Amino acid sequence: MIVVPHTAMVLAAGLGTRLRPLTDRTPKPLIPVAGRTLLDRCLDRLAEAGVRRAVVNIHWLGGQISEHLKARYDLEIVISDETDLLLETGGGIAKALPLLGDAPFLAVNADLIWRDNETEMSAVRRLASGFDPAAMDGILLLQPREQADGHGGPGDFFLDADGKLQRRGAQATAPYVYTGVQILQPALFRDAPTGAFSLNILYDRTIAAGRLYGIVHRGSWMDVGTHDGLKHAEAMLHGAHD
Repeated sequence: MIVVPHTAMVLAAGLGTRLRPLTDRTPKPLIPVAGRTLLDRCLDRLAEAGVRRAVVNIHWLGGQISEHLKARYDLEIVISDETDLLLETGGGIAKALPLLGDAPFLAVNADLIWRDNETEMSAVRRLASGFDPAAMDGILLLQPREQADGHGGPGDFFLDADGKLQRRGAQATAPYVYTGVQILQPALFRDAPTGAFSLNILYDRTIAAGRLYGIVHRGSWMDVGTHDGLKHAEAMLHGAHD
């Protein structure tokens, strides 16, 4: 039986600098794409997969996000407030750990769009089905670099035959891009740095221990972090039932 984590951490505290001036007055997660906000699209996917509780961190214009989320009743929403200090990806999750509980949890960036292959199990359920807490500190959803819409980077990871991840390192390119969707163990944050820090620090530790894994997404994924990416996503989703 596939057990989807009941709780998800939704990372919504970023500044959205690449989307200025749109984000001068609207936090990036509340930017609409084809008529629905990025944050709602993210929460829709989580609720569809069986997640019951979402811990959402906020910083820039966070009051708008808190107010917006009052309209959602399909998930229990808990706010992790970083108004006083933006803690980055790792620090934000570390601060929210008391709200996330002792079980493995999903962690999802609020500023991305992914769609599942309608003939396949959902990406979240596939992550859950592949996650082995005895062998893994985390499992990341990856997108083939050539299928990463709006993403022009050189790629992030190599994936070995057993599903373990390795960094691109000195290689010019790597075949897979990290999508921003993952399942993590709370134990990953044992002895984590204090204050603001990147989740990449913990990734490197657990890669060295052979405990960071990945699976490849079988649907579409879009990077909407720039104006060009936003326009592309609008064009892709316009008129779609999503």
